[in-house]
Amino acid sequence: MTAAPTAPARGEDDEAGRDGGPRTPGAGDPFDRDVLPTPPGATGVLLRSLLTPLRGRVVLTVVLLLLQQAAVQAGPLLVAYAIDRGVPAFRSADHGPLIAVAVGYLLCAAAGGVLQYAFIDVSARVSQDVLLDLRGRIFRHAQALSVDFHERYTSGRLISRSTTDVESLRELLEEGLQELVTVIVSCVYISVLLLWLDLGLGAVAAASFVPLYALVRSYRRRVSEVYRQRSTAIAAVIVKFVETMNGIRPVRAFRRESVNDAAFRELNRRHERTNGDALLEMARYVVGSRVAANTTVALVVLWGAYRVAEGTLALGVLAAAVLYLRRLYDPIDRLGMFLNAYQSAAASLEKIAGLLAQVPSVPEPDSPRELPERRSELPGRGVVFDGVRFAYRTGGEVLPRFDLTLPAGQTVAVVGSTGAGKSTLAKLLARFYDPTDGRVLLDGVDLRDLPGPELRRGVVMVTQEAFLFSGTVAENIALGRPDADRAEIEQAAKEIGAHDFITSLPDGYDTDVRKRGGRISAGQRQLVSFARALLADPAVLILDEATSSLDVPGERAVQRAMATVLRGRTAVVIAHRLSTVEIADRVLVMEHGRIVEDGTPAELVAGTGRFADLHRAWRDSLV
Repeated sequence: MTAAPTAPARGEDDEAGRDGGPRTPGAGDPFDRDVLPTPPGATGVLLRSLLTPLRGRVVLTVVLLLLQQAAVQAGPLLVAYAIDRGVPAFRSADHGPLIAVAVGYLLCAAAGGVLQYAFIDVSARVSQDVLLDLRGRIFRHAQALSVDFHERYTSGRLISRSTTDVESLRELLEEGLQELVTVIVSCVYISVLLLWLDLGLGAVAAASFVPLYALVRSYRRRVSEVYRQRSTAIAAVIVKFVETMNGIRPVRAFRRESVNDAAFRELNRRHERTNGDALLEMARYVVGSRVAANTTVALVVLWGAYRVAEGTLALGVLAAAVLYLRRLYDPIDRLGMFLNAYQSAAASLEKIAGLLAQVPSVPEPDSPRELPERRSELPGRGVVFDGVRFAYRTGGEVLPRFDLTLPAGQTVAVVGSTGAGKSTLAKLLARFYDPTDGRVLLDGVDLRDLPGPELRRGVVMVTQEAFLFSGTVAENIALGRPDADRAEIEQAAKEIGAHDFITSLPDGYDTDVRKRGGRISAGQRQLVSFARALLADPAVLILDEATSSLDVPGERAVQRAMATVLRGRTAVVIAHRLSTVEIADRVLVMEHGRIVEDGTPAELVAGTGRFADLHRAWRDSLV
């Protein structure tokens, strides 16, 4: 069997960090940096995929800009006509040419304004649709990525990808691209018109593009690295902020405010330095482009005036040429703003493309299967670990050749010291990770052959954290089965023993539990999570340290709920507190990824092994 991708270790994860061995920062793991590896061409592919569905409107924006520039660039031609034809005609009492010029200028200005408005309207809709699509992709993809990814790549970095980096792309789409297209179109229009007005003046203008091109290329090269560093710096600021706010209790408990403030100040200064570097590069570009532009205009004016004096060049043509040159070089100044936006967006898009290029290490099956109908008395039902081996990304093997059979309907408690492999076993059964080798079977079906919804129907995990989302109590219980009605939600809460405390809340089942369920106690949150699991009605239930953070009354309430939720289904209970083990039909004692004892609680307590020692120590602690 092909080995599945191995998962990483993470220091703050009980088993993943300790089972997998210590993590070595900077050891070549791309997750230790802000930029994920981006496949060649992925950024271009992403941008094309975002714009292709909108190609009709993209073409319309280009057409509108072409027409708008045509209206705007007609102005100097009208000025040349007024000087060379209108003024002499006016001296001959013929007012027609000047009136025609005035009307034409007004019409061009009006047309330019209307077309500019239309362009901004359509381009804004395009940019908003692109950003809407991109944010949705980041959110959906982040949810689809496996647990091992989220244990390495911090939530602060994900927030940075979907906020700061998307905002950089917004600035490019809403402002930068208009500047770029305007520069390109105006350069083409003006170059052609200058060559048409006078070949010599047009050649001088064309020659001025050589130093300007060298300046733009040099600026782009230098500023590219600056914006990569700036994007990384702001991500570090966000990561530090999110981490500190999420850990505000230990921060206050250990008086870490001043230490965190110093660390945040240094990160903020690094971000400030990168911003300053970007501004300095912009200043160098603007100064260089203006020197080149003003030098060219001065040369054209001197040479043109000499030719006008000789009679080889019309004054109106010279005036139009100078106006066109000013219009030519003004956008080149703004090109620096575009390059700023472009480099910032390019660095951000590279990071987003790197994120979207990540492939889940726990992929959906190519040929999905369904679980058989649930009848526990049929042979072959239950959970089987068949020749399973597992190693985290940065450590040695956690489970070396692990075999285990859990008959359907049996409650199995797993105990052992920290790092023994207990939580790793639970995560493999929940398919948070895939085995390095071997198979995990549920009712005879390899977990890798089950699609996500079918797997979650078959296996549900209740963790120590008992995470609740912002929203009502009823919504949090219904997370186990979103199509459940209110009567089914309340029945699940009653069976668990949570109904009384829920109805005592200000709005009962409609009470908002607020962020992370902070409005209710830890024991109450755990009861809600058990009601959620009971409503989901899975074939296999995993309880990972479900009572370890509770006081004695809370633990007793949760144990009563456990007896209800475990009835009639296969269960794996990861426990440190031996009081939790008493409800189990069978106990497994693990050490170094192996089962060293296996029996009923009574058999193991009566013996002389590891569990008997743990049980005696626990009883002595109660006395």
